[in-house]
Amino acid sequence: MANKSDAVLREHLVKLLSGSEAHADFETAIKDLPAELRGKTPKGAEHSPWELLEHLRIAQWDILEFSRNPKHVSPKFPDGYWPDKKAPTDEKAWDKSVQAFRRDLKAFCEMVSDESTDLFAVIPHGDGQTILREALLTADHNAYHLGQFILLRRLLGDWK
Repeated sequence: MANKSDAVLREHLVKLLSGSEAHADFETAIKDLPAELRGKTPKGAEHSPWELLEHLRIAQWDILEFSRNPKHVSPKFPDGYWPDKKAPTDEKAWDKSVQAFRRDLKAFCEMVSDESTDLFAVIPHGDGQTILREALLTADHNAYHLGQFILLRRLLGDWK
C-alpha cells in the first residue's frame, strides 16, 4: 500500500510542477511571445516578461540546488532573484534562460520521481525543509508568476 501511495504522490507532484492541470504551463505562457515585447513593461505593471522569466529561472534553480547540493549558496534576497535589466540583451539570452528553466524543471521532476528520493526526510543542510516542501514551494511559486506572465501578455495585447 505504501508503495502505491508513494508512486501516486510522486506522480501528482510531477503534474503539479509541470503546471499542466489547474493553470497554464510554462510552455503555453511563453509560446510565441514576440521578441519586441520581451523587455516591455506595460502600464500598471511592475515587471517585463524578461524580468519574470529570469525570476522564475533563478528562483527555481535556487530551490533545486538547495534541495540537492549542501554547498549551494543562494543569491542575496531579494535583488539576487531578479535580473539587472528589463530586457534580454538578445534572442540568445532569452533562449538560454528558457532552456535553463526547462532543464531545471526536468531535473526537479526527475528528483521527485526517483524512488530513492525520500520526499519526507529533512534536508540535512536546511532548517527543517523536505524535498516534498521544496517541490510544493516551486510549483506554487511558478504558478503564481506564470499567472503574472500571462497577465503581462494580456496587457501587452499579446494573449489569445
